[in-house]
Amino acid sequence: MMKKAMRFIEVIFDTAYLLTALTIGIILLIKANGSSVYLLAGLMALILMIGDSFHLVPRIIKSLKSNNAKMEKYLGLGKQIASLTMAVFYILLWTIGVNIFGVANHLSYTIIIYVLFAIRIVLCLLPQNKWYASDQPISWAIYRNIPFFLQGMIVATLYFLNRNINAYLSFIYIAIILSFAFYLPVVLLANRYKMIGALMLPKTLSYVYMLVMFLLI
Repeated sequence: MMKKAMRFIEVIFDTAYLLTALTIGIILLIKANGSSVYLLAGLMALILMIGDSFHLVPRIIKSLKSNNAKMEKYLGLGKQIASLTMAVFYILLWTIGVNIFGVANHLSYTIIIYVLFAIRIVLCLLPQNKWYASDQPISWAIYRNIPFFLQGMIVATLYFLNRNINAYLSFIYIAIILSFAFYLPVVLLANRYKMIGALMLPKTLSYVYMLVMFLLI
């Protein structure tokens, strides 16, 4: 009974998250009207939603159909696509920050961000990840998340150093740090301790917070 209730809560949460991200993305694009910041933020929201939908929609279907085993392949593919789009998310988040804060001499860090992005993409595409297997290797989960973590921390540093420039963006760096604090235990421990996966809920809320703040600026 408890598992059924938890699956129902997850379905409601995931659906609400995807619809929220989609709505914010559309509103940001409508607000763009020539503004590169709103345009990039809108694209960032939609890329986040589309990438996560490849993973969350199969989870929703699996929950509604009582753990349909046929969805495992789609879940694996969805995790791979979401891993790729999250790297794109941080590229856009970096670019938005550079534009809003008017950062000078950012070229070297921008190059590092793109190099880490490229490494993340290559690692995610390698067959050693075994995306479709039920026992995906933890080692490769660690490998592909090292450049992703470094990418996120550089972006968080950008928003931390410029936290006083825009009131709505003052705590974006905290949201980024929290998202990784919730995400990394899932990467390392979720295969052994299923309940750790619940940390993906506050991790998701960290991203919703970021999207809402860009909607308000």
